[in-house]
Amino acid sequence: MKVPWLIVSGLLFFLLEPALAQSIDLAFLETRAEATDFRETSRYDEVVAFTDVLGLASEQIHTSVFGYSSEGRALPLVVYGDVAGASPEAVRASGKTRVFIQANIHAGEVCGKEALLMVLRALAAGQHAAWADSLVLLAAPIYNADGNERISLTNRPGQNGPLGGMGQRPNAQGLDLNRDHMKLDSPEARSLVRLFNDYDPHVIVDLHTTNGTRHAYHLTYSPPLHPNTPASIDAFLRQNWLPAVTKRIKEMYGWDYYYYGNLPWRNSTAERGWYTFDHRPRFNNNYAGLRNRFGILSEAYAYATFEERVLATLYFVEEVLSFAHQNAGRIRAMTRRADAWSVAGQALALRARHARSEEPVEILMGAVEEVKHPYSGATLRQRLDVREAETMHEYGRFEPTETSTAPRAYLIPPDLRATIDRLDVHGIRYRTLQTDSTLEAERFRIDSVQVAGREYQGHRAQTLFGAYETARLTLPAGTLVAPVDQPLGRLAFSLLEPRSDDGLAAWSLIEASEKTAYPILRIPASR
Repeated sequence: MKVPWLIVSGLLFFLLEPALAQSIDLAFLETRAEATDFRETSRYDEVVAFTDVLGLASEQIHTSVFGYSSEGRALPLVVYGDVAGASPEAVRASGKTRVFIQANIHAGEVCGKEALLMVLRALAAGQHAAWADSLVLLAAPIYNADGNERISLTNRPGQNGPLGGMGQRPNAQGLDLNRDHMKLDSPEARSLVRLFNDYDPHVIVDLHTTNGTRHAYHLTYSPPLHPNTPASIDAFLRQNWLPAVTKRIKEMYGWDYYYYGNLPWRNSTAERGWYTFDHRPRFNNNYAGLRNRFGILSEAYAYATFEERVLATLYFVEEVLSFAHQNAGRIRAMTRRADAWSVAGQALALRARHARSEEPVEILMGAVEEVKHPYSGATLRQRLDVREAETMHEYGRFEPTETSTAPRAYLIPPDLRATIDRLDVHGIRYRTLQTDSTLEAERFRIDSVQVAGREYQGHRAQTLFGAYETARLTLPAGTLVAPVDQPLGRLAFSLLEPRSDDGLAAWSLIEASEKTAYPILRIPASR
């Protein structure tokens, strides 16, 4: 019989010396989900205590903090591997492939948090030891720490457990952290992007739970969806990595996994098909692609039982890591080549739409039954073991609807403080003009500005209309010059272009008025 984790952690912290702690049998350590037969989910203090125990029990587990929530909770980071410690310097000095996995970005979607703790426990106990030969794992099991503590039986209505309640979707500021990767309004997102800059993971995995269409998949997944993602990374994920994981899980467990999708929403005039979500880099996996990194989204099925969701995520993480271990050198080489490739002078997407597959695909549809929550009386949806194959076109990629040629550099006035702040946090390199300089540059002449009628995530979205014109201009000393020929050139383009559908102008972080010029200039790639 397993002992609840709290008893074990108390013994470790107050009775045992560190040397003795490293000999403890971790089979007796449970997550709150396991200890309650998957009726409840782990709280913040429990996650921190659990990971601290693992750090005491294994010399390959190192615990640290990568930032803070808006309410001041430290965001725990667990590092596994043959490294001297948890610092960025120690991790990068290993020369190994770095895989970052985060859970609980939406704190009502808690299966990833429990699954990631279980993976770390297995590693601390010596399982999957070969992974350390080629990988360093960076794990953030409770990213939305504040949202996690706002437990309610009414969060995530319709989701099949945990019956003891779960946290809320937004953080304590009311922000959706999976919409904050570009504008960086939350301390959590700033902490996360700082981690990306400091540790520079080659692979970024984000663990979620999805509801919506009644399908037959225990888990769906997605690579980066932005059209500006390096083609080599997109192809390797779609042609090699994700198919290999899917095949392996089907062979081992009999469960079906597939690309994330939904049928068109009710009253939609769209063709019946399998539609993925949004391409914009405000989402974690899409943002990873614009950083030239392998981004992988995991979405366990909300109407499966909580235990099945945890296991489905656990299996997915294990197989993703196993594949990364087997292909570690290739993954590093592909990201290195993507970093070295300049997009200056290339046509890049500003806006995009779903692209229809050339041929129909087979999608496994499922069914649910409605049951009553035993404590609240609310209606829950419970997955039925139904698989009905339906052939339809897939809309799993995006194609540009508008492009622009990436310039050689952007010229940013020194008074655009919000813009410069975001460039600094994202890690985009720039230099500063020391003297006044006269040159030919491109400026965007704004014809009109369309402002959204409603506020979204603290901003009123704006769309600029106009065109570039060439002018000879004198730039004052202090002007920032941000080259596009840098590893984050794709990201710089999406942040700074006036017509970008997820840039700083789109988020109203750059003021714009009709019949004026956009304040950021461009040096064309031909100059």
